Amino acid sequence: MKSSLYSIKGEKKGEISLPLIFDKKIREDIVSKYYEVEKFSLAQPYSNYQEAGKRHSASGTISHRRHEWKGHYGKGISRIPRKTMWRRGVQFFWVGAEIASARGGRRAHPPKLHKKERKINKKEIRIAMHSALAATANEKYLSSRYSSFPSLKIKFPIILESNNLTKIKTKELISLLKILLGESFKLALKNKSVRPGKGKLRGRKYKSTAGILLIISKSENIKMKGIDIRQANQLRIHDLYPLGRLAIFTQKSLEELR
Repeated sequence: MKSSLYSIKGEKKGEISLPLIFDKKIREDIVSKYYEVEKFSLAQPYSNYQEAGKRHSASGTISHRRHEWKGHYGKGISRIPRKTMWRRGVQFFWVGAEIASARGGRRAHPPKLHKKERKINKKEIRIAMHSALAATANEKYLSSRYSSFPSLKIKFPIILESNNLTKIKTKELISLLKILLGESFKLALKNKSVRPGKGKLRGRKYKSTAGILLIISKSENIKMKGIDIRQANQLRIHDLYPLGRLAIFTQKSLEELR
């Protein structure tokens, strides 16, 4: 498989042969499996504090035996743990504590910190990554992910020359994307907006589109806002999923993938 090679100014320099990864068969089932495994491993671990709701001076089961100090014989009250608020001789004022139904008590079923790790074979990881990279050059997956993709008239993925690429500015890259993508330029940049509905109250106020992905080599260093930049050796399935993401590769990153 071949793709077009472009300069920083958007001029077509010729064609370049892509690594054999881009000709691999796309296995959606294995890609989705690896995505779930990686999502589980990247999830922020959380749980309750082990002593939460248990730091009271409340005794355990209350006794109902006769003639016992602090006993509940004849009181007609339950055996839940209680803490003493005040006492007058042998009379006590109690409030329930510790248990889940009491004010300030523990949670009934708090989230557990330790969860069973999800596993996947190394060969499946390799197949999933190869499939995700191959989907960046597959018109079927690109058009299914982007509704306005049919208006694009260039071959994907886009390959950029590595000469002077580290000195490229955000303004120059935006003008390059406008030349290559034309009317579909809006797909390349992230679009951040406020989420409608109750999600704003639940820690997910903003939602954002993915934008285009720039894949560079480990020897290159590019920083700019508005697009995602990943080194070839640090690519994750989350960067390429759902299948068919718009991607730009540098010449050096292709050599590393080769």
